[in-house]
Amino acid sequence: MDILVRIVNALLMIVLPLVLAVILVRRLRVEWRFFFIGAGVFVFSQVLHLPFNFLVLNPLLIRLGLTSPQGGLPLLYFALIFGFSAGIFEGLARYIGFRFWAKDARDWKSGLMMGAGHGGIEAIFLGILALYALIQILALGGKDLATVLPLEQVALAQAQIDAYWALSWPMALMGAVERVSALCLHLSASLLILQAFRRKNGLWILAGIVWHALFDAVAVYAVRVWGVYTTELILFVMAGFAVGVIFLLRDQPGGETPPDGSPHQPQSESASPVLSVENLEDSKFSG
Repeated sequence: MDILVRIVNALLMIVLPLVLAVILVRRLRVEWRFFFIGAGVFVFSQVLHLPFNFLVLNPLLIRLGLTSPQGGLPLLYFALIFGFSAGIFEGLARYIGFRFWAKDARDWKSGLMMGAGHGGIEAIFLGILALYALIQILALGGKDLATVLPLEQVALAQAQIDAYWALSWPMALMGAVERVSALCLHLSASLLILQAFRRKNGLWILAGIVWHALFDAVAVYAVRVWGVYTTELILFVMAGFAVGVIFLLRDQPGGETPPDGSPHQPQSESASPVLSVENLEDSKFSG
């Protein structure tokens, strides 16, 4: 039973984003290409983000004494620092993706697909890592750890194995549950960044960064203060807000939202046809 639950958890993390992408393709007639671009955007962000955290952020936190805060303001600062680290790198990577790699992704459905790819590949990577961890632990089962690990690592490894199997089955499924909330975040964050191009206003980039940073900061802070279950409930509520953002930014019936975000206005009889087309055409954000 314990093994089955952990397999299900890992497979759900891998399958859920793919199911979401298939639904978007079939219901919205959006191209798979945007899913793969969104996935590439995430990978690109981590190529820069992870070395920054390791080489710059972690040494800074050590100097500030914020390496393992348990509560209060130090933990809040710790959560916000890591939240904005993720929000900035991933938000700017989203912008670069829309600006250079997906220049034709300017409608709601393609923005959703970019977000599905961004959050989807993260979920898939985490699912693969969960499967790998299970395989590793099963491979060590019944073995004398002293024969396969350095002596100084045996006690720590045994403690980690014991903690792994001590998790209850609901706790073992929390990885997949969290990915549902995270996917909602990524969909909404991608749509927020997309508005910078559609509405020609760079403040939407800031909105996408802050929203992502807030979500990550809450996750880091809440899990240390209130535990896993309460944290997942809070993230689920935030995911509901993200879904609201997704539908608020949806294309208007009968046409796409114009670049300035204002409703479509009927053209007067004296209006120039060329001017009319230019006013209604989505344009790239040039900031």
